[in-house]
Order: sequence, then C-alpha cells, then structure tokens
Amino acid sequence: MDPRGFPISLPEFQHCFPTDEACAAYLEKLRWPDTFVCPKCGARGEPYRFQTRPSQLRCTSCKSDIRLTAGTVMRSTHIPLSVWFWGAYLMTTQTPGQSALQFQRQLGLTRYETAFTMLHKLRSGMCRPERDEIGAEHAVEVDETLIGGATRGEGRGVHHKVYVLGTIEVRNRKPGEDRSAKGEQDDHAEGKPLKRPIYAGRLRLQVVEDRKGAVCEGFVKANVVAGATVKTDGWQGYNGLAAAGYQHHAIAMNASPELADAHLPMIHLIFSNLKTWLHGTHHGTSLQHLQAYLNEYTFRFNRRFYPMTAFNSALGLAAKTVPPTYAELYSGAWVHPTSHAPSLQEALPF
Repeated sequence: MDPRGFPISLPEFQHCFPTDEACAAYLEKLRWPDTFVCPKCGARGEPYRFQTRPSQLRCTSCKSDIRLTAGTVMRSTHIPLSVWFWGAYLMTTQTPGQSALQFQRQLGLTRYETAFTMLHKLRSGMCRPERDEIGAEHAVEVDETLIGGATRGEGRGVHHKVYVLGTIEVRNRKPGEDRSAKGEQDDHAEGKPLKRPIYAGRLRLQVVEDRKGAVCEGFVKANVVAGATVKTDGWQGYNGLAAAGYQHHAIAMNASPELADAHLPMIHLIFSNLKTWLHGTHHGTSLQHLQAYLNEYTFRFNRRFYPMTAFNSALGLAAKTVPPTYAELYSGAWVHPTSHAPSLQEALPF
C-alpha cells in the first residue's frame, strides 16, 4: 500500500475494494478527509449510516440525506460503486487506455452508450482548472499539429482537420543517473544503449481554432510561467513571445528531420504518440469530443511513472466534478473542460 492509503497493485486493489461498502468508505474519505461535514447545514461529526445503502448518509443535526455520489462524476448513477472504481482503475493504469468497446466488455455493461458516457464522465474529472503553469525550472517546447482523417481531394491550406497546440517541459537527467536503455539508441557506452540525456516533463494540450499569433501567444501565456525559456519553430505566430517576457528560441525547420529532432524532440514525439493512440485505441474521434481525449492523454502522461497515483487522483478530482449527462454529450451542448486559456475556449466555433 502507498503511505497515502491507496493500493499500488492489482491484488491490493482487489483487497481494498471488494464491495460497494469499501468503495463508499474510500469515496467518503476523499470528500471529507477529516470528518463528515453536512453540505446543507454545515454540521460536523459522525453521520447516521444506512446498512443497506452504503452510498447514502444522514446528517444527525438536520436529518438531511446526503448521497456520496452527489456533486461527483457518479451523480445519479445506477451503476454500482465497485464498477465505477474498476472503470477508473482500468482507464488510468493501462498504458494504451480504454476504448468504449473494451470498457463495455471488461465491465460487463449491457450497452455501449453506458460505457461511452462513463468514460466521458471520468474524463471530465481529469482536468484540474487550478493546475500550475509549467516551465518554472525547465525549458519548454511549443508547437502545433493537425488532427484529423485523410485529406484526399482537398487543396493546400484547405482541409477539415483541427489544430492542436501543445507545450511540454524538457528536463535534464540528474548527474550519475542510470541511463541504460533497451532497444536501439544513438548513444552507447561500453556497448550498451543509452537513454537521451533529456526526458519529457509535464504536458499541456488544447484544441484551437487556428494558429494565428493571438492564439499561439495566448496558449503560451496561459500555460507557461512568465520568463521561461520557450523553444519553437520559425512560425510567425510565436513572434510576440519575446516581447511578452519569454526567452524565445526559434529555429526555422525547413522540413528538416534533423533540425526538428535537435530543436523540438519532445513535442514532436508527443504528437506522434498522441495520433497513434487516437487511431490505435479509439480508431479516431470526433471534433466534438477531441478536447476530452486530449485531457485524458495529458492526465495519464503526466502520471505515467505512477499509474496508481493516477487512479487515486482521478477519483479525487471526480469527487469534485459536475459531469456531463448523456443528453449533453450526444447533443453537443457539453463543452469539455480545459484549464488552458479560457478566452480561447470561449471563442472556438465548435
């Protein structure tokens, strides 16, 4: 068990959450770490517990019934808490993630729509609005890419794809750190392949309308701490970063793979892996829900070294998130959350 009280392996997970009662106790601890506080009257203290309804409590002061799932992504659910916990576990700890069809099969859900909605409700809790800006200690790379299907028959500059802006920290490995790696690498020592001297830190991704200067600069200002070192290609949309107080290093790529790998190695690798994940796991996604998938990818990438921490974080965020309804998801009324540049999000036409 992790010292913070959550499981770090599958056997421990099965031991910790064998029943809905165990899941309810864990969810209660996430919502009220110290003691129960009635959201209606503010009274503190041990509530009355129903023996046959583990997810419902009653305040002993005002006699109000409080559902543990109220105000969470599990609000008004008819699915057992244990199924929700298993779903969060599968979604956050498996490297390729979960498609809705896989999710439906593994959890034994009868309808595909139920699996689809559960996944999007969990994704709605994977974007923390108050998360920190990046780049305070490390240089960051910024670039944009196009996400979408085939463009056969569409002319140059005319396409149905959508722009995604991304920025990622580039961290240096510590002196003396073991750099041994499996597989083929460019660098070797004593006949053994070595990892790169740099590795990826925290990531931010956002769907944007275009890559004009106001959009690119707004994205950087919303996600990267002022004064940070920012590396970009030679696109004119980044020309205002130096005036905005950033240490801007731009190099025109001129379609050179060597220059791209030397100047922006991490963000290009991220975009490549992102597209592989979208097509491989999810077989593509609609523009309407793309930001939700970017939120999931960012959430799991930033916690890739500690997947069980990701499970705990997902539940913690889910316990404070109002989720979309089935009708909102399918009608397009729901706007997937993002902590990046709210003004840009409001200006998007989709």
